[in-house]
Amino acid sequence: MRNERKTAQFTSRCCTSTRRRAPIRPIRARALRLPVLRVRRTVNTIDAAVIGGATGSDRSAPRVTALALTAIMPLLEETTVPQDHPPTLPVVIIGNGPSGICLSYLLSGYKPYLDSGAVHPNPILFQKLQESKQLPITEQDLEYLSEGLEGRSGNPVAVLFDTLLHPNADFGYEFPPVLQWRRDKQQQIPHLVLGRATPGGAWHAMEGSMLTISLGIWMELPGVNYRDLTNGKCRGVTNDRATPEEISSYYRNYVKLMGLQKNFIDNTYVTSVQKLCRVHKTDSVENDGSKQGSESVDNGENGEFDGNGVECEDSGGGGTLWEVRGYQRVQKDTHVPFCLFAENVVLATGASDFPARLGIEGEELPFVLNSISDLGLAVSQGKLDSNSDPVLIVGAGLSAADAVLCACSANIPVLHVFRKHIDNPDLIFKQLPKTLYPEYHKVYNMMCSQPHTTSMAAPSAPNGPQTVSIASSMCAKMCSRPPHAVSNMATNGGSHLSPDYTSFPEHCVVSFQPDMKCVLQGNNSLKAFKISMALVLIGTNPNLCFLKGQGQYLGINPTKPISCKQNPIDIHPFSFECAKEPGLFAMGPLVGDNFVRFLKGGALGIASCLIKRLKKKEKLIDSGGHTFI
Repeated sequence: MRNERKTAQFTSRCCTSTRRRAPIRPIRARALRLPVLRVRRTVNTIDAAVIGGATGSDRSAPRVTALALTAIMPLLEETTVPQDHPPTLPVVIIGNGPSGICLSYLLSGYKPYLDSGAVHPNPILFQKLQESKQLPITEQDLEYLSEGLEGRSGNPVAVLFDTLLHPNADFGYEFPPVLQWRRDKQQQIPHLVLGRATPGGAWHAMEGSMLTISLGIWMELPGVNYRDLTNGKCRGVTNDRATPEEISSYYRNYVKLMGLQKNFIDNTYVTSVQKLCRVHKTDSVENDGSKQGSESVDNGENGEFDGNGVECEDSGGGGTLWEVRGYQRVQKDTHVPFCLFAENVVLATGASDFPARLGIEGEELPFVLNSISDLGLAVSQGKLDSNSDPVLIVGAGLSAADAVLCACSANIPVLHVFRKHIDNPDLIFKQLPKTLYPEYHKVYNMMCSQPHTTSMAAPSAPNGPQTVSIASSMCAKMCSRPPHAVSNMATNGGSHLSPDYTSFPEHCVVSFQPDMKCVLQGNNSLKAFKISMALVLIGTNPNLCFLKGQGQYLGINPTKPISCKQNPIDIHPFSFECAKEPGLFAMGPLVGDNFVRFLKGGALGIASCLIKRLKKKEKLIDSGGHTFI
């Protein structure tokens, strides 16, 4: 979702609900047909960044034990629970952003059917839909329906669901969905959605007055029209973009309107997800809490064998269990640990927890930051103004563009460094219509028309930037700010949009120095400048510290960290089940779907897989409307 919102400010505060929630307590599974949450004190290693509700701005992640946590954060009274293995949940979803919300909707008995009065503009797809129109889409062959479709997602089911919800949207049309939603209250898959804040995920932490990159209607979830919940705030035209405040309110209200609250547990922090193996498996645990037969559970350590060398029966959640541990923040300084079990776990955490790093000398210095909110704070406090040394902005994405706009609006000089050539077709600006995103094209015009050139530095200029060869000494003469470029009128057809902006295409940062200096490399030379602040905005990475090895083994390239762009989680394209871990699913930015309009396809794929799988086991049940906690 990073690519569809204006990230003018990211707050580092931990988002918590203002309404006090009751602590998670063990409950009687037989009476409510629900899983037991086993609550106990354990001496586990927990990521301190997670304990503190850390955001990407944290520089380190020291390790502490849960025992140490209890010493500084008092726990509510704990209750002893039976030692035998408790019943399990079919599904636990980690993350309560739009990915988790949409999946919860589909698991709660809501089924998409072809609307009898609808006609899809794609005749081939429409013919396929009519062949099994009596069946919900979740029970049809998604591979067959997705065949031949093209769209702006690499996941075929995401393209399929998007064209069913927004036919021909990429051609500028606003056709109504061809789906009709019906709820079968007799059939739903029990599940829990664990989130660090209220439903909506990271949208609650964003500055509320900026605009999303996507149209407001593309941010909506199935069954509820976005404009119906904005109370007339929408500007009423097809190119409406929304504010994060409007979007977060929509998601929060969506959960209430769809009756999904019972599935959501707010203010929860997952610290461990571990695979267990059913070694001696007989009859499975019934949903009413009664046991038919018995089974023993061993720690599989996310591997294929248990400690006794017995192979795990990995059959898509049938032969394995997942132990999910964490804690819930119920008061300001009170945390309650929990432990629950699930046959399937869905990773819907998003990918904006930690900022991507350059990995260069001096990146730990205090003036090197990763949040646009730090720039806004410095401006509001009067620490930066038009007489300050330049602000260095690194990156060529939307976050970097937002930072450029923020600095230029305050007349702060800017050095903008990015690796790509200005004509690179992968630049996000080339994918955005000028009429809808004029502010981003303003930045792109500056990137093209105001580059730094060696000829700009006159020999007599006392503060001019000095360029040296790579083989030369690093002791370059530092400058307070570079002279700005003269517009290339013939090539770009424009004039200076900001006189104190200078771009550095095809450059990279070599190092930051303690005396507020940075060294740039490009065109076989080194350039050094004195700056007032550096903002490194080159993307973000997910926080999967609750998985073995940060979940790196799940990636397409298991030797590299998980990254939504460079190394997403390797999944089956139609079920979104991890290729290396049956029973573990991933969706959203973790699999490369950064736009809300496409991450909904992950919910369709996962729900379809689980519904078909549980139907075979005759475990799709009526929850009777009972709450889970």
